[in-house]
Amino acid sequence: MAAMAAGDEHAASEVLRGLARHLNCLNEDNKATRKRALELIKRETVDKKLSGAVQQEVFSALLKPLLKCVSDPMERSRETAITTITEFIRCVPKPEESLPYLMPCLAQRLGEKEIHEPSEELRLSASEMLTLTVEVCGTQLAPYLSEMFNILQRTIVDPFPDVKRESCKCIIIFAKCLPEHFHMQAESLIKPLMQTIAHQHSRVRVPVIEATGAVIQQSSGKNVDDVISHLAQRLFDDSPQVRKAVTVVVGDWLLHMRDRYSYFHKLIPLLLSSITDEIPEIRLVAADLWRQVGAQWEKENEDDIKDKMDFLLTAPPLYPPEVERPGLGCRELVVRNLGRLVPAITHDVTDWLVPTRVRTSQLLSVLLLHAEDHSTQHLQPLLATLYHACTDSEKDVVSNVMYLEQLLACVDVLLCQCESDCGSVSLQLLQVLVNVQSLSTEPQLSEKALECVQCLSKVQGLDSVMELYRQHMGQLLDWLSASVSIWSSYSPQRLQLHIIVIQSGPVIGEFVSQLMPLLRGCLQPDRDPEMRMTIFTMLAKLLLDAGNTLDSQGHFRNESEVFLCDILLPNLVWHAGRTAAAVRTSAISCLLALLHGGGITPGQLLCMEEKLTPQVLSALEEDSQMGRLLACRSLSTILRLIGSSLHPEALNKLYPELLKRLDDSSEEVRSVALQALGLWLSSLTKDYNPELCAPHLQFLFQQLLLHLDDPDSSVQDQVLEILKKGSSVHPSLLQREVEAVRDKQRSPLYCNQLLQHISSLPTETSADCPE
Repeated sequence: MAAMAAGDEHAASEVLRGLARHLNCLNEDNKATRKRALELIKRETVDKKLSGAVQQEVFSALLKPLLKCVSDPMERSRETAITTITEFIRCVPKPEESLPYLMPCLAQRLGEKEIHEPSEELRLSASEMLTLTVEVCGTQLAPYLSEMFNILQRTIVDPFPDVKRESCKCIIIFAKCLPEHFHMQAESLIKPLMQTIAHQHSRVRVPVIEATGAVIQQSSGKNVDDVISHLAQRLFDDSPQVRKAVTVVVGDWLLHMRDRYSYFHKLIPLLLSSITDEIPEIRLVAADLWRQVGAQWEKENEDDIKDKMDFLLTAPPLYPPEVERPGLGCRELVVRNLGRLVPAITHDVTDWLVPTRVRTSQLLSVLLLHAEDHSTQHLQPLLATLYHACTDSEKDVVSNVMYLEQLLACVDVLLCQCESDCGSVSLQLLQVLVNVQSLSTEPQLSEKALECVQCLSKVQGLDSVMELYRQHMGQLLDWLSASVSIWSSYSPQRLQLHIIVIQSGPVIGEFVSQLMPLLRGCLQPDRDPEMRMTIFTMLAKLLLDAGNTLDSQGHFRNESEVFLCDILLPNLVWHAGRTAAAVRTSAISCLLALLHGGGITPGQLLCMEEKLTPQVLSALEEDSQMGRLLACRSLSTILRLIGSSLHPEALNKLYPELLKRLDDSSEEVRSVALQALGLWLSSLTKDYNPELCAPHLQFLFQQLLLHLDDPDSSVQDQVLEILKKGSSVHPSLLQREVEAVRDKQRSPLYCNQLLQHISSLPTETSADCPE
């Protein structure tokens, strides 16, 4: 055993000796050096699957330098550091030895009021590392309760949905691992959980509900009142997974919460509401949990209900034959709490929200089946409630299955029967038809709705659907603008906007001044990213054909500078994370469509060049290939439109960034960058002095000549043609550079062709640039 230990010690020493230089490189100022060192450290340690003892020794030596790199300015370095630490924690036999250094670092990165880690993906990776730490260290985390709760309070409300989800997962594991310690600070998690429970993504709402269940279960239970109303609201959630999560959590509390008897009257209605859910699976889950709750209560109170267990075995007369009679424990629970439930039922059955009234009436039916003849004790308020429910104007309200078809059928009947009289409600009918198209997932239904739109225009004697939209466009845009402040990627209004602007064709061009504030409102950088992406995609399609859509009247050009400054450019500003990168890509595609479609004049573009060009050049460095490609194309279009009007200084800022793209990993990006360089040379006028700008031209020629050796023959051919074009700018300078390359025995064939081309140029060309 000692020999094995000695062998492990020797192996660890060898590994650390090999890492010494890499560790020193972590202190270098050069970002690339630090990044490379981290990658090599990872490759030589966790990637090699060393023995547990060796990993432990190496991890102990590397932990502090790696934790320092978690705060590195370079995102890729931080990512590698987090990944490496996570893998160490996963495989070392004693991960708890890292806690004195790891937990303060995580608390500093994730637990402060201000977000110190700008990248969403890295915050997620750090959160996953924390979850793993809880899993493998368990009770060893007891001294770090404060750090854990500080982190979880912040990560639950993190802007990135996946971080919220991971935090909830961590809470559940943490509560199970340290129940004797968890309860001491569990209350501090209730507020952030309730702030997140109504999140727009159901995949976030579900884990938040599950985490809430764990927190209440492992705490004193006195916070049930703080969460009960939030859970009740989630029973109306559109997502079945969310409703099921509430059902399971409430059932678990009724079965296992220490102080559950004090909260029966509040929890029972939630579980019984799920028994009438529209989804069969949720109904089955709720019924099974309710049977368990009743059976457990029956067993716990056997002495109190002994007589009833012996004699109340048959159902009352007139009991519905198709309904299974609940067990005695379930019936007794309802009977003993009915007096506290009836006032709430009476209140909710008059609620202004239709779903609340429908759900309450369903719950009342279930309660009466449980209470049986005991309901006579509460007959007066129950009868008043039932009478009110019977006269409800929405008594026939059912689920929305087939709702859109029925709504469309109503509109169709109105159009057929009323014909021209429909003109008085034309706007309202058009709004209904737009709404149906925005909500429908069935193509046939959307086609039928469009046919109704055509019919609506026809019965009013209008020439076309576009005339109908012209009649109501101002009111439709006001209708959408009223709610724009609360739009998200799930809002039907976003789809309604799409339908209106697409179907109205050139008519939307008459209402640009009214449309622009609406676009500005929903495309601000702090709005929902997915919503912004879809709207930018819609705008790109319109702007590609601007003359027949947004600029049909020439009005959009009057607003194009505002559109560029207030809407497009703010969305091109760099922010960390893949989602932010996707938004920038959609915005740059919209910019390209604006430039191609003629929605902005060259004169306007020239005025905006100083603000626009830096953002486009920044986009050339995007991680996304599509982002870089669109940026190259945008720059090409800018040069084509206003290149010859640009000041030499402005031109000299462009070509170095394009040259970098010649080494791009994408062949398509390289090709478009070469085309842009050709346009750059074509943009040089007599105002561009080749002698004064000789250093720039020399650098450009040198870099292009390097690519005459490119493995891709099509790139070589492109470069040759660009250099031929450049030969007319400064022939003598290019000749010297070509001869220098030829003398080094590189690309002799192409060099000779270039020299032959230069010699054929008129001698006076060397003094002037092409117009």
